[in-house]
Amino acid sequence: MKRDDISDIAAYYDKNAQEEHRRLEEHQLEYDLTWRFLEAYLPPSGEILEIGAGTGRYTLGLVQRGYTVTVVEISRANLDACREYLAEAGRQDRAKYILGDARDLSDVPDKEYDAVLLMGPLYHLVLESDRRMAVREAYAHLGPDGMIFSSLISRFGIWGNILKNFPKAIEFKDQIRYVLDEGRDHPDWEQGGFRAYGATINEIAPLHEDIGFETINLVGMEPAISANDDDERYNKLEGERRRLWLDLLYEISVEPSIVGASRHLLYIGRKSRVIQ
Repeated sequence: MKRDDISDIAAYYDKNAQEEHRRLEEHQLEYDLTWRFLEAYLPPSGEILEIGAGTGRYTLGLVQRGYTVTVVEISRANLDACREYLAEAGRQDRAKYILGDARDLSDVPDKEYDAVLLMGPLYHLVLESDRRMAVREAYAHLGPDGMIFSSLISRFGIWGNILKNFPKAIEFKDQIRYVLDEGRDHPDWEQGGFRAYGATINEIAPLHEDIGFETINLVGMEPAISANDDDERYNKLEGERRRLWLDLLYEISVEPSIVGASRHLLYIGRKSRVIQ
């Protein structure tokens, strides 16, 4: 089956190796909520396969919690930054580093991992066949009852951010309609930037369940928060007040009526013992 050429995505991150690192520093609610769910559903110890690790912000947290991590990253600049980030913390020996594509994990050690973090690749695989390939590869590398955490961009949660940062976009009516209908930029639209896919809520569980995962949760990572508020308000919270707000947002992040309004989504599933 023909795969999409995503060399432009690798090149994008090679030029912007620290952008995702800074983004998670700015969008602290997404980062904090992700850790709440990782801590709730990860096994207490074991080996993690992190596919699309970026510069290693989650990688460092994982190794600090005692996990051994195999990192797969399509961008060499991101992979180098991840290695350096862990080295600065004295944790580089807890991770292995592989330059690779989520759709082909043939270079990954042949073992059964306790969990897979697929928190990045599904953003950029605009073809359904490629997304299925990535989920299938993740499934194949998990042991029985292994957990998967997949991050996606919401097709209908992105518009507040676009209104904030690129209000002129609304004038490109054909392009807007194509994104709403197809979840991605029109093929004739100028490439070279953040080429991505926006998922609908109804497609996410079937994408994983068709491969053999049991759905545990689908989460909105910015629940009831606008494009401006997570930076300007949540980030300023400290101490007990911040914890209490995080408790509330964690509780409502799985509410079906608001999940799709978040910019970022997190799917949590468990590998079925029944081989699909």
